[in-house]
Amino acid sequence: MPTWGIILIVIVVVILIIIGAFAGIYNSLVRLDERVNEAWSDITVQLKYRADLIPNVVETVKGYAKHEKETFQMVTEARSASMGVKTVKQAAEAEKEMQSALGRLFAIAEAYPELKANENFVKLQDQLQDVEDKIQAARRFYNAGAKELNTKIKTFPTNIINNIIGHFKKREYFEVSESEKAKIQEAPEVKF
Repeated sequence: MPTWGIILIVIVVVILIIIGAFAGIYNSLVRLDERVNEAWSDITVQLKYRADLIPNVVETVKGYAKHEKETFQMVTEARSASMGVKTVKQAAEAEKEMQSALGRLFAIAEAYPELKANENFVKLQDQLQDVEDKIQAARRFYNAGAKELNTKIKTFPTNIINNIIGHFKKREYFEVSESEKAKIQEAPEVKF
């Protein structure tokens, strides 16, 4: 076989290896991007479910504490804000407001023993706690996916390929505010 034939075969093999590596890296970025999109979708589903539960909780509490209009308004506004989130940053801000509003609402409930004993209220409270747990899990899953995608985008040789394509962008983390971090670090007060 002539030398130019061997050179041609080597060039074709090298080109195929480069194309294969490029395709593999691109496909791994697509998978990570979709995993982060799925995680974000899971968060929005849980936020929507919680938003759907809140009117029931508010109505139940209203039956016992009719004079707490400001708190009910705050909860309603926080619910509306959480329903309209489009970005991670908006969701984090809405989450902060929602936690504050729900905290005030449940503080009101503490003042009414007959409300705390109401079976419907207890059931709604349990459902909300379940949703809160699912939101936390979805946030952790989203943040893990965002970290993996962000790391992959920054590392060699993926960063070169992503710069050529320019399609995959760094994702924001869904983080709680500094004041929420302080609350998390405090031991919760449990009352029976």
